[in-house]
Amino acid sequence: SAKFSVNISILIVAVVIFLLVLHHNFLSLSDFLRRELSDPSPLGLQPIDFIPAAPQRLMDERSDKEIPVVIAASDERLGGAIAAMNSIYHHTRSNVVFHIVTLNDTVDHLRLWLSSSALKNMRYRILDFDPRVLGGKVQVDPQKADAFKPLTFARFYLPDLVPHAEKVIYVDDDVIVQDDILELYNTPLKPGHAAAFSDDCDSTTNKVAVRGAGNQYNYIGFLDYKKETIRKLAMKANTCSFNPGVFVANLTEWKLQNITKQLEKWMALDVVEELYSKTLAGSITTPPLLIVFYKRHSSIDPMWNVRHLGSSAGKRYSPQFVKAAKLLHWNGHFKPWGRTASYAEVWEKWFIPDPTGKFNLIRRHSEAYEAK
Repeated sequence: SAKFSVNISILIVAVVIFLLVLHHNFLSLSDFLRRELSDPSPLGLQPIDFIPAAPQRLMDERSDKEIPVVIAASDERLGGAIAAMNSIYHHTRSNVVFHIVTLNDTVDHLRLWLSSSALKNMRYRILDFDPRVLGGKVQVDPQKADAFKPLTFARFYLPDLVPHAEKVIYVDDDVIVQDDILELYNTPLKPGHAAAFSDDCDSTTNKVAVRGAGNQYNYIGFLDYKKETIRKLAMKANTCSFNPGVFVANLTEWKLQNITKQLEKWMALDVVEELYSKTLAGSITTPPLLIVFYKRHSSIDPMWNVRHLGSSAGKRYSPQFVKAAKLLHWNGHFKPWGRTASYAEVWEKWFIPDPTGKFNLIRRHSEAYEAK
């Protein structure tokens, strides 16, 4: 029995020595490997993680996190949405998923266009927007019923459109992106802020006066300060407005603050009291956002919404500045797919012809009309 226990002891000691030797050899091997990997290899085979100069972006892009981008696609502007998505898709390595909001009768046309070879690897979901949700919240002039665009209100319903996302990017269909959308997605939002917009007083915006309304870029340009309901809000009339065509939303905060319900409340109140300024044409989606996000929004980098490219046919910016812009926005009447817009050649680069030929035809007619 004593002999047996001595044998056990010798065995344990032997095992411990064996493990120590193994451990030592393993450390030497890993040390050798580490040196091998970090030394420049003549064949250039070192793994990317060991290249000290690897840009941070490459490291960040390893995350497979979904980046949801919401865009509305109406039939008569479908080519715009296609070009915008194409430009976003080709400038990112991130896992971007497009949530394309459209009306029922546009779905087939959209699907056909998205199946073109240039977009075949793009990830997307098509969402059918029901205009009935706007019942009683928008005043539609029977004579201008055709001019009413329900899809412009899709941005009010982001948590319904992308229910599981924490954060989304919303973009209009008249934009072209020239940099990685991941950077816009990473815009820091202050605590308690549900969205980040580009302020109209930022350095890239030129001030333009609007008939007697003071300034297009402040609250009095959008809201009727003669109305008591507006005055009671105690919002300074000269407060800088913001552009809702490109923004980043924190949906956790959006749901917490019930932003959608707040926006609907101001839409319904306008139907009864006509709270919006009469001097600003067509911007009925902006006033509710200005009220709800008054002094409660973060800012996006102005280069991520370089706008007013569509406000006149003339050139507003230098070619160098247009090239440096991360996102170009043709807000205004002169769209790059139709009438003689400035920098249309930049937009043209990302446009994919309509397989049905319908949109191409609209463009040709529009250009012919403009040339007369």
